[in-house]
Amino acid sequence: MSTLLHIDSSPLYGRSVSRELTASFVTQWKSSHPGGRVVDRDLNATAIPPVTAEWVAAAYTPPEARTPEQKKLLSLSDSLIAELEQADEYIFGVPMHNFGVPSVLKLWIDQIARVGKTFSYAGGAPKGLLAGKKATFLIATGGIYDAQTQMASFNFVEPYLRSVFGFLGVTEATFITAGGTAALNGGHDRNAFLAPHLQAVRTHAQTSPAEH
Repeated sequence: MSTLLHIDSSPLYGRSVSRELTASFVTQWKSSHPGGRVVDRDLNATAIPPVTAEWVAAAYTPPEARTPEQKKLLSLSDSLIAELEQADEYIFGVPMHNFGVPSVLKLWIDQIARVGKTFSYAGGAPKGLLAGKKATFLIATGGIYDAQTQMASFNFVEPYLRSVFGFLGVTEATFITAGGTAALNGGHDRNAFLAPHLQAVRTHAQTSPAEH
């Protein structure tokens, strides 16, 4: 049975473009995977603390030597990593905030990028431990940051996510961006704006390998 991990990071909920895109993806994915399972993780509804010195010390302490306090510090990280390990495919909704990813997504990444769990330095070289996974990132940006545009160099969302997940072993990554969402604040028709992006998302979800 295929498992899809669905992660949203926009704080806008009903007004969120990225959430509408991920919802469409999930609907199409369920249709293509009738026996599949979807795990939802809303980062705005998850209390994710920042990484502290104590957290780092716990992460680098051998599991058998960790104190009860250290195990408690890592409990959320363990749960989030388990979701990644158990899923075959990931779908992320990511709005651009100040040219980068939302703070809640960065906090989540800091919890799941963990030595010995999602990457290792065995043999002296970094190795991602989430190999064989497939990720799709549905990005919403207020402006237009496509390659060759005037603002392209300000886009730190896709390069960062591609680098982080590639480091963790997720090399099969697709990025679909709905650029120019600021037009919706000026009265642009939402349905007309979203139509081509929703179609691209549904088409991509259909190409996801179905379970056998």
